[in-house]
Order: sequence, then C-alpha cells, then structure tokens
Amino acid sequence: MTRRFGPTAVEPATPLWWGGIGLRILTWLFALGAVIVHQHDYRRPDLAWIVLGAMAVWTVLTSLVYSREALRWRWSWFVVLDLVVTCGLMLTSPWILDPARLATLDPLITTVWVAGVPVAVGTRFGGVGGVAAGAVVGAATAVARQAFTLDVARDGVLLIATGLLIGMSASTARKSAAALAQAWRTESANAERERLARSIHDSVLQVLARVRRRGAELGGEAAELAELAGEQEIALRALVTTEPTGTSGGDRDLRAALQLLASSRVQVAAPAGDVPLDAKVTEELTAVVREALSNVDEHAGRTAQAWVLLEDLGTDVVITVRDDGPGIPEGRLEAAAAQGHLGVARSMRGRVADLGGTISLDTGPHRGTEWEIRVPKTRSRRRR
Repeated sequence: MTRRFGPTAVEPATPLWWGGIGLRILTWLFALGAVIVHQHDYRRPDLAWIVLGAMAVWTVLTSLVYSREALRWRWSWFVVLDLVVTCGLMLTSPWILDPARLATLDPLITTVWVAGVPVAVGTRFGGVGGVAAGAVVGAATAVARQAFTLDVARDGVLLIATGLLIGMSASTARKSAAALAQAWRTESANAERERLARSIHDSVLQVLARVRRRGAELGGEAAELAELAGEQEIALRALVTTEPTGTSGGDRDLRAALQLLASSRVQVAAPAGDVPLDAKVTEELTAVVREALSNVDEHAGRTAQAWVLLEDLGTDVVITVRDDGPGIPEGRLEAAAAQGHLGVARSMRGRVADLGGTISLDTGPHRGTEWEIRVPKTRSRRRR
C-alpha cells in the first residue's frame, strides 16, 4: 500500500537514502584502496578479493533498491538483510588477516564500508532502528577483532551515534512532510470554502435575506416562511464561515462542528482556536448537543432561545446547553424513561458515559434547563 506523506507519494527522507548510497560507494572505494595496499600482508589475499567483489555487488544491489522514490520499494526485510549481509562479510576478516594483523588493529576487510548500514536502517526505521543497527555492527566488529578494545568501543559509539542522528533526521523529515501536507490540505479547503462563500453570498444568501424581509412585511403565512428563510440564512452563513472540521491525525474540530448548530434561536459560543478531538468523540458530543436542542424545540416551544457554550480546559472539554424554557418538572425524566422515551437516558447520558464523561442537569420550574457535559480529552486520545 502506498504511504502518502504529502500531495505525492515521494518519501520525504529520500535525500538521506541518496546520501547513504553515496557513502556506500565512497567507502567501498576506500576498502578497495586498503586491499590494494595490504593484499601482500593478508593470509588469504584471494578471499580478500572475493569479499571485496561481494561488497561491490551488494553496494550495487542496495543502491538500486534504495534509489527508488517510494518508501514501499525500500522493503523492511531488505534493510534487515542488508545488516545481516554486511556483518557477515565483516566476520570473514579473521580468515583473511592473520592474528598478528588483527591485534595491531590493521583495517578489517570491510573497513568503514559497514558505516552505510546504520545509515540505511536509521533512515528506514528511525532513531531506535539506527541505534540498534549501530550496536549490532559494533558488536560484530568486536567479534571480528576477537577482542574488545578502546578502538572497538570508539567505533561502536560512532556507529550508534550515526544511526541515531540519521534516524532522528528521517523521522523529523516524515513528520514535517505530514504536517506540511495537512497545512496544504487545510489551505486548499479554506480557499475552496472562500470561493463557495463568495458565490453563495452573491446568490443564495441575498435571496434568503430578501425573502425574510419581504415575508416579514407581508405578515400572515408569509411571515412564517420569512422565519424559516431567516433560520436557513443563519445556518448557511454559519456553514460558509466555519473553518473546516478536519484536523491532523484523524481528529475533528469540536468547535467547528458545534458552530454548525447555530440558528436564529441557538447561539453558540466557543474558543477562538480549534478544539481537536477524536472524530468519533466529536461526532458523539455533537449528537448529544443536537438531542438537547431537539428537546428545547419539543418541550420549550418554538419561541424558546438556547445557548451552547464550549470550554476547552486543557484536560477536559465542557459543553453547556441552556435554554429559557419553562424547565423540566421533577420526576419528568424518570417517567419518560419508564414510558420507553429514552432520548435523555440513552441518547444523551449513554453517549457521554461511553466517552468516559459526566453529564449533569440543572433545571426547575420557570428557570429553564441547563445541561453540563464534561468529557476528558485524554480518553479521546487513547481511543485511537
């Protein structure tokens, strides 16, 4: 499956892959020079040339694989195989160099060519993978040397540091590309929304405003149509002026979702910035608020006003839905549940409970109804 990091499927860490390819080629040339200089001192020079040839073939093969633009072609199993092959070639050094040469720290047959492996593994798997690859190559160096010396430890630290730095750079490149892609999508959505808003304002909204004014002037049934046109005008204005609800990481903006519920009788107050929550949590909370507003229409009358307040407290989000209706008589909710009307019990309280939150009711005769819904934001993160 193609893994998209931005508007295209190009791997953001591609420059690091190409840097690793260049490192392989340069270090192989260094290994070639080392073999030419030391071949007369080898115990088995023929094996040295065979291993050098295998290194050349593997350098070409890894270059072909790692030069592909899409990440899916840089197979995980191949990168692990790269680590195994490189360490295997390095472990042939005891058969090529005599023990005295190993003790005097003459270059191993692979020399610095092995440094390309932590770079490749770090680029593919991130900082943790790069550190692990550096540690494995460092341990293989100690085995090939048949001793653990200060120089071997120094080489191991450098390999681990290389894998860590390259891995962190690759991870940062991918995260930056994902953030840039999200910003690009948001900008595109904003541009399209602005275009639609201008078009709607020049046509639909003006017609609705004219119908509302003219109907109010005529009175009678026309006044009722004017009221409906006014509600649709408010809802449409909220739709075209609300920021896109999509955010990064599969979240949705609860603020924007609630603002779409505004009408001539419903006012929504929310923070200036986004309130991102898991998309499912946002959907459920919006449904709870919609059910509360539906109850206002049904029980408080068509003239009742409602207010929705959203607060982002950092760890929790709190939604308050208040109306100026007659209030809910004591025992009315219990009686409704006993009669099978489960709007409040299931649609509201059940949804909030499933989200790990709480819902409380403050009401009384002639003082309206107020619902307070509190849901932890951390739970919405863990639900992914």
